[in-house]
Amino acid sequence: MNNFYKAGILAIAALFAVSAQAGTAKNGYDKQKVVYHLDDINSADGALRNVKNHLNAVGDENVEIIVVTHSSGAFALVDGSMGKKDKDGKPYDFKDTIAGLANRGVKFQICANTIKGKKIDQNKIDAHAEVVPSGVAQIIHLEQKGYLYIRP
Repeated sequence: MNNFYKAGILAIAALFAVSAQAGTAKNGYDKQKVVYHLDDINSADGALRNVKNHLNAVGDENVEIIVVTHSSGAFALVDGSMGKKDKDGKPYDFKDTIAGLANRGVKFQICANTIKGKKIDQNKIDAHAEVVPSGVAQIIHLEQKGYLYIRP
């Protein structure tokens, strides 16, 4: 019985050690790895606001966020948003928002298939954006690496 008791204590200690390695972030959240899926320019403003709120809740140092864009969502990473306008007729402009989030550690990726298909000028792609071969394939790749998926 004594050995059984010791084994139980060791098992509990091991669980605490594993938990400590995973780390706990601000407000009691565990450290996180997240991929945000952005495929619609019309939801970009809300999606980027979600990313900012996520950082504020967990803490910049406690979360890895990658925003993967494709289809019209990629226009959020294009200077002038390819002439796309919001419901009030104003051009979308996410340059400052993207820069602010990138400075907080958020990574942005844009789909090469979308660049080609939508004839996006490479020189108009935001400097914070990394071109990936396929937005959809990239999302799956990140999920396989342990990133949790969010589609705002």
